[in-house]
Amino acid sequence: MLSGLHPLPKLAICLIWIVASILIFDLGFQLFTIALVAGALIVLDRRPPHIVLLLMVPFALFGFGFFTTSVLFREDSHFAIQMAGETPFGSPAVSAGLILFCRAIACGMVSALFALTTDPGAFIKALMLHCRLAPSVGFALFQALNLVPDLGHEMQQIRLARAMRKGRPPKRIPGPFELGSLIVPLLAYAIRRAGRSAIAMEARGLAPGQKRTVMNAPLLKRRDSAFVIISCLLLLSAITQVI
Repeated sequence: MLSGLHPLPKLAICLIWIVASILIFDLGFQLFTIALVAGALIVLDRRPPHIVLLLMVPFALFGFGFFTTSVLFREDSHFAIQMAGETPFGSPAVSAGLILFCRAIACGMVSALFALTTDPGAFIKALMLHCRLAPSVGFALFQALNLVPDLGHEMQQIRLARAMRKGRPPKRIPGPFELGSLIVPLLAYAIRRAGRSAIAMEARGLAPGQKRTVMNAPLLKRRDSAFVIISCLLLLSAITQVI
């Protein structure tokens, strides 16, 4: 369901929610945001629960740095001491650290929700159609989206060719010396692809100021309006609970 929403309203809601998580220094609001995003990914987007939990790990490690900094090397502002002192988690340092820890997870999970449920190609087309993104920039982004997986396939082909020449199977994980030897051929491949992309852009006539048709671009629908209204109501209800 979330994957079928228009990318731009979804981006706006995610940005608003991230700003709210940054500005509202309250543990309950951060926990509500984490639970809401996790529930949306599991229920609406059919993501396995263990995958959602694994998504929290890098953000939790990042937030753990805030927690340790707040507890061990803190120099709190008056606002942080006042807000954290109102929470029942021991000292203000521990309370502020917990809030910062959960805020890192909350902001990261909101970002992950947008990244996991949004098709990059549809997002670029929506920017070109509704935000007047230059066709040359959009085509360059499309080329970058195609280049990144192609670089991985090219690297694998080079490793297989070298392994066949040596008469032994390639390692599952390349070592540092093998990675260093792959830089030059992959750079040459990227430069060759960039030259072909430049020729293709010239052939397409991607000059600014010309009217252009964007095929299969996402269109705004009623479900997008419903998503925006429901998200705003949830955010307002969470803010009123904090206030």
